[in-house]
Amino acid sequence: MTGIIYRDVILEQNVRLFRSALGAEFLFMDDNAFRLKSEDITRMDFPTYSPDLNPIEHVWDMLGRRTASRQFPPTSLLELRRELIDEWCNIPQDQIDNLILSMPRRWKAGIASSGRHTPY
Repeated sequence: MTGIIYRDVILEQNVRLFRSALGAEFLFMDDNAFRLKSEDITRMDFPTYSPDLNPIEHVWDMLGRRTASRQFPPTSLLELRRELIDEWCNIPQDQIDNLILSMPRRWKAGIASSGRHTPY
């Protein structure tokens, strides 16, 4: 993803919208990207080298594994898009719930490892 796409799609269409809806309670978790330095967005501090602390990284991993395990790989971008959407919709909600519930444990492990990789 380029910085321009990130700005136009993620920031413009999602982050600013949610920030407006949530007001002062809004806190954005990202990879501490330089693109947000000039934005008026309150960001959660965590080391860039700790992707295991960001729940979406684990959801992307689930999506990748589910898509890769299909019997026939996609033969076009359109087919890949359809498969990704299909697999995204079929990730069991309890897996995502369990991931969210594991976050306090993950944060403690991250603190204990000084922000480096954890066994999760």
